Amino acid sequence: MSSDRPPAVELRGVSKAFDGRRVLDNVTFAVPAGRSVCILGRSGTGKSVTLKHIVGLIPPDAGQVFIEGREITRLSSRALTPVRRRIGFLFQNAALFDSITVGENVAFPLRRHASLDEGERRARVGRLLADVGLGGEYDTMPAELSGGMRKRAGLARALALDPAILLVDEPSAGLDPITSGEVDALLVRLRAHAGTTLIVVTHNIDSARAIGDELVFLDAGRVLAQGTPEALDGSEVPLVRDFMRARGTG
Repeated sequence: MSSDRPPAVELRGVSKAFDGRRVLDNVTFAVPAGRSVCILGRSGTGKSVTLKHIVGLIPPDAGQVFIEGREITRLSSRALTPVRRRIGFLFQNAALFDSITVGENVAFPLRRHASLDEGERRARVGRLLADVGLGGEYDTMPAELSGGMRKRAGLARALALDPAILLVDEPSAGLDPITSGEVDALLVRLRAHAGTTLIVVTHNIDSARAIGDELVFLDAGRVLAQGTPEALDGSEVPLVRDFMRARGTG
């Protein structure tokens, strides 16, 4: 692999305020292709806002966002479309459409962005559902799924277009520890087998340790610490050390 390959995702000095309240303050970090980074911090520290900047849902007030070496900061919605096809997004609540089946939910991005006939599309959806342990749920309605199954279905949909980069917002939210561990294992397996770049927002330390090659700790919109889990365990910043010693969701 060439050392000249740009990071999959890079933020340079990104700042953002809403109604005069600064949510991100000069945030800078990079994620090499094929690596996994977890963004940590207490509630309201800008973690999810960071993800929305990466996928171009929110423009920064200052700073730059790069995806695979291309700056996306000022791109129009039309110009962002091919960039977004390289990015999958698993929302905290899975964001499934309740009026259509699980299979049709997973097929939704394929109908919009892939040239497949009905048989090819159904076969691909079947493989995606099998990969996340939902092989028999194509015709099930989302309301019939447990929280963990909904999260798995959302992951299958996020993977429908074979994204190079997967953004995941709070994968353990609302899940019991066993189910949370199963979702973590799915994400780790995905990176190992497909080489997908993972950026995961979480305040669950167990998940962060399981998933992240590196951690980025945000506090009050600033990067307070970044490095391996072991490096943050030994941080000189008391808040970071205390956070890393917490169990579960903290």
